[in-house]
Amino acid sequence: MLEGAGHRHSNGRATRTIGAVRIGLGLAALGRPGYLTLGHGDDLGPNRSVRALERRAHTVLDVAHDAGVRHFDAARSYGRAEEFLASWLERRGLGPGDVTIASKWGYTYTAGWQVQADPPEVKDLSVATFRRQLAETRSLLGPWLSLYQVHSATVSSGVLEDEELRSELAALRAAGVAVGLTVTGTEQAATIERALEVGGFDAVQATWNVHERSAGAALAQAKAAGLRVVVKEAVANGRLADRGAPEPLVRVARRLGTTPDAVAIAAVLAEPWADVVLSGAATPAHLGANLVALDVPWDDTVARELETLTEPAESYWATRAALPWN
Repeated sequence: MLEGAGHRHSNGRATRTIGAVRIGLGLAALGRPGYLTLGHGDDLGPNRSVRALERRAHTVLDVAHDAGVRHFDAARSYGRAEEFLASWLERRGLGPGDVTIASKWGYTYTAGWQVQADPPEVKDLSVATFRRQLAETRSLLGPWLSLYQVHSATVSSGVLEDEELRSELAALRAAGVAVGLTVTGTEQAATIERALEVGGFDAVQATWNVHERSAGAALAQAKAAGLRVVVKEAVANGRLADRGAPEPLVRVARRLGTTPDAVAIAAVLAEPWADVVLSGAATPAHLGANLVALDVPWDDTVARELETLTEPAESYWATRAALPWN
C-alpha cells in the first residue's frame, strides 16, 4: 500500500485518477478541538464535543474517500484522530488492503480536549514511548495500520542513533508494517540525510511548501533511495489559503481561475519526488478546494512567479511557532 498514486501529463500537470489520487488527508485538525491552523476555531463552530468532532471527521473522511483519496494520516497526539479513523473504517467496511493508514508515535496528547492547553502535547521519542503508543495504536487501528512513523524526528534528538529503538522498528517492519519518520524545523534536510544513512525506513514525511523549500534536495534523495515521500503543511497551516495568502499567490490563483490553496498544493504536486501531499482540511468545502489542485495547470511561468514567496527556514519556523492554537 505504499506505492505512488496518480499520474502526470507530459506537461507536468497532475491529473486525477479516482481511486488513486496523490492527495491524502491528515487528521491533525479533525481529531481535537484545538490546533494552530488559521481559522481552525471558526471551522469547527461552537459544538466541539467529542461526538460532534467524530461526526465532522467522518463527513470529511467520506468526502475524501469518495473523491479517490486513499492515504489517511493520524498520530497518537492528534486527540482522538485514531479513534475517529477506526470508527470510520469500520462504518465504511474498508479492509486493510483498501486504504493506506499511517500514524505516528512520539507525542502524547495532554490538552484534555481543551482548545488552550499548556502544553497541548508532550514529546518523548524513547523506546518506552514507542512500545506504549504502538500498543495503543494497534488497539484502535489493528490490521489497518500500514505505516508507523517517528513523529518529528530530528538529528539533535538522538532518536536515529538509538540502537534499541531501531531494533524495535526493524521488528515492526519485519511484521509487515512499513516504518517511516516525519521531520520538522530547520533540521529537516539534515534529519532526512541521516535517516538515509542509518537506513531501515520506508517513508519520510516533511514540510515543503512555497514558503519553506529547504528540504527539497533531501526529499529528492529519499525518493531516489526508494522511500515514499509524503508532504505535510502544503498550505503552511493556512498561511497559503484564502485567510492568509500573500498577494503573489492570490494573483496567480485569480489568473488561473482557482483558489490560493489549490495553487499552493499544485506547487508540491509539481515536484517529481512528491508521492502524496496531505490536505489538512477540517471541512468538506476546504477539502474540495484542496482537491482542485489535481487539475491546476502548471508551467514554468507559474513556478517562477511563486519563487518570490520563499522564506529562510529559520524565519518560516519562527513564524509557525508563533501561530496561536485556536
